[in-house]
Amino acid sequence: LTAGIIDEHSHIALVSINEGGQSSSAEVRMSDVVNPDDINIYRQLAGGVTMSQLLHGSANSIGGQSAVVKLKWGSNVSEMLVPEAQYIKFALGENVKQSSSPNPTGRYPQTRMGVEQVFFDHFTRAREYERAWDSYNSMKNKIGMPAPRRDIELDAIAEILNGKRHITCHSYIQSEINMLLKVADSLGFKVNTFTHILEGYKVADKMKKHGSAGSSFADWWAYKMEVKDAIPYNAAILAKVGVLTSINSDDAEMARRLNQEAAKAVEYGGIAETEALKMVTINPAKILHLDKRTGSIKVGKDADLVLWNNHPLSIYARPDYTIVEGTIYYSTDGDEKRRMEVEKERARLIQKMISAKTGGVTTVRPAFRRKHMRNCEDIEGMMAEGEEEQK
Repeated sequence: LTAGIIDEHSHIALVSINEGGQSSSAEVRMSDVVNPDDINIYRQLAGGVTMSQLLHGSANSIGGQSAVVKLKWGSNVSEMLVPEAQYIKFALGENVKQSSSPNPTGRYPQTRMGVEQVFFDHFTRAREYERAWDSYNSMKNKIGMPAPRRDIELDAIAEILNGKRHITCHSYIQSEINMLLKVADSLGFKVNTFTHILEGYKVADKMKKHGSAGSSFADWWAYKMEVKDAIPYNAAILAKVGVLTSINSDDAEMARRLNQEAAKAVEYGGIAETEALKMVTINPAKILHLDKRTGSIKVGKDADLVLWNNHPLSIYARPDYTIVEGTIYYSTDGDEKRRMEVEKERARLIQKMISAKTGGVTTVRPAFRRKHMRNCEDIEGMMAEGEEEQK
């Protein structure tokens, strides 16, 4: 029996990922585009995942507001959301400056120095905006005095300055991580999490000093230039230096086996088994500031639990039961029963179609529609399901 697995970086169950029209999209909310019927919710429950942070993509320096959800298959969005988790996506690197984009728009920024300036500009504006509201609210006599114009983009950035909203930043290389740490220190805000963080082993000491956590891939790289210095020992080095470390997926398929991804820290770096398990349970709960209610097995916490049929770090392990807040949302017995029901219904429908065809009804070939697995770099947004396959 373990605590439920928590995925710090996910894009499942979202209708749209990136709002890439401008350098900052701090006003958009992923909670507005959650699809509670996404089959990946059920599939990840089958891998022991009980909670995920659904992030905006990495098209912008300052992305949209995250949605942290409990994976309650069959529930509506309001029942899944964890409203006290207030996060926002930032991004660095090739995606932000569109160097790897097949259809670059010419939008600012186009260089890494431009990315740095985006942060300075927007946080300076947010601080001025907050001062204008503070000044207005402190007035005893407001008669005839217009209130400052409400700006929901700057509201979100001001929340970062006040510690009410936390940053999770898509990041890869040492120089850019150093840059954002410098910007944060100079403007007085904190970078809560560097996610991906494949060169975290180079700057672990600076991350620890700043108070940043690291959420890393176990051994996923070689897909573009800025990941060329990634090593499989990254998570272990971060943890040994004292950085709060978790293993994330950023991928609907990988999230189904995060227990195995965590086990790689035992193989690469000699991390103890209990510490490896923490990288997908209590550590991401701490990163999300939700460790008082989930991430470990303790009286008074949410009953987010997984009962495995084998050692949870084994490649042979699979959950017999996945429990979210005391309710069984996945079981092997229940899954087998549902499969039998689906097969029975499928056979009934096929027989009905055969009978209709025999009776002379015109037949039509069904349209092939495959659901797209989304990640940070998806830019098709609201494209109709199946349309990308046709293209």
